[in-house]
Amino acid sequence: MEMMLLWIGRSAGMVGVIICLIATSARLAGAFWVGGFQAGTLFLAGIAAMTLGCLAHLVVLTIRINGKNVI
Repeated sequence: MEMMLLWIGRSAGMVGVIICLIATSARLAGAFWVGGFQAGTLFLAGIAAMTLGCLAHLVVLTIRINGKNVI
């Protein structure tokens, strides 16, 4: 379970960073829409994905510090 949460956190974080970079570069280029979505909406989705990654890593750290399996 711990390894699965680590990989969920890593992959969600990387996807979030990529989405944020796409939205930011599109907005800096002057485009308001990217693939049918507004650039701000994509940026918000990227932030949400990075937050999911942070929370998954936080759960793993909590499990490791407490030394007990709470999941």
